[in-house]
Amino acid sequence: MTFPVIGVVGGGQLARMMAPAATALGLELRVLAEAEDVSAVPAVPNAPVGDYRSLDDLREFARGVDVLTFDHEHVPTEHLLTLMAEGVNVQPGPGALVHAQDKLRMRSAVDALGLPNPRWRAAHHVEELVAFGDEIGWPVVLKTPRGGYDGKGVRVLRSRADAEESIDWFGTMTPLLAEEMVEFSRELSALVARTPDGQSRAWPVVHTIQVHGVCDEVIAPAPGIDPAVAAAAQEAALRIADELGVTGVMAAELFETPGRGVGFLVNELAMRPHNTGHWTQDGCVTSQFEQHLRAVLGLPLGATDVLGEWAIMKNYLGGANQDLFSAYPAALAADPAAKVHGYGKSVRPGRKIGHVNLVGGAGSDPDELRARAARVAAIIRDGASAPGGADAPQDLPARPKEKA
Repeated sequence: MTFPVIGVVGGGQLARMMAPAATALGLELRVLAEAEDVSAVPAVPNAPVGDYRSLDDLREFARGVDVLTFDHEHVPTEHLLTLMAEGVNVQPGPGALVHAQDKLRMRSAVDALGLPNPRWRAAHHVEELVAFGDEIGWPVVLKTPRGGYDGKGVRVLRSRADAEESIDWFGTMTPLLAEEMVEFSRELSALVARTPDGQSRAWPVVHTIQVHGVCDEVIAPAPGIDPAVAAAAQEAALRIADELGVTGVMAAELFETPGRGVGFLVNELAMRPHNTGHWTQDGCVTSQFEQHLRAVLGLPLGATDVLGEWAIMKNYLGGANQDLFSAYPAALAADPAAKVHGYGKSVRPGRKIGHVNLVGGAGSDPDELRARAARVAAIIRDGASAPGGADAPQDLPARPKEKA
């Protein structure tokens, strides 16, 4: 019997991390890579270079694959509709994916489902943006509906003057998304997976810590979260996935808002494996990468139980150390329980190049695990002999006090 072939559009670290899961299941993974040196190429033998914006390149890549899925959400919707009309099995389909591609569509859908949104408006011109800020009070967050990620395409406007100075943004993309600046206690993520026939599973809701708009740490499950809030967040994510027809993994990024509504607001959606789910590689019965492959193939979904009391994910970005492997002996010796996941990327300051996972058993302390993961990440980032490397952990962003 022939096992199915899965084609992944995009050759980033997410596609790279799907490869071990595909190998374990006996599946063939192919990747449409942006260039010969992108992250997934060393991990996937069949990785032709092509342009995801080219319908011809997508058509050629889709020949011989049983399902087409994604490492990112930037493939033009019209191309996906054409491929589907030509018989290509696209998962998730463009009707769902557009809600992760277009934040205005996402906000409208969340409203239509009666789920908690920040106050927002589609701003077609500066005057409309100013009127929105005057109505709800400054500051206001201005976002490009498409193309933004990791804090890009976002501007905080603290006054009418700031809004008027943002006129150049309206020349590049109109309308823009204007949102209230939400007061929140922390950021959460509700990760779920869904098959084409509607089977779905949720992982525990996690606490995510962002630094300069980039996910820096994840603590799973979210410490001290109100069980009612966690249940409502999972249910909201499952409902979004079901109502929008999502297939594969979906992350609902949330603001925790104690005392406001159900205790959270929807921030953004991602319809693919997500940085806030990397902890599942070592901390869960079924990783998000295996689950995504199962889901897009319509296979039964795996269990999502946590393998310990806590699981920690710590990203490391490009820093002073250009020779990452030279730091591995010190990093791995510093904590033999740490699991290091490198992305095979060249080092640039601020670029995501890997992460560290740690799982703690009963009675473990999540902050102690955070410090251990940060130490390993710092050694790799800075080099074993650099200040802040082997001799000192990375600074830990503050974790807010939660209810016991």
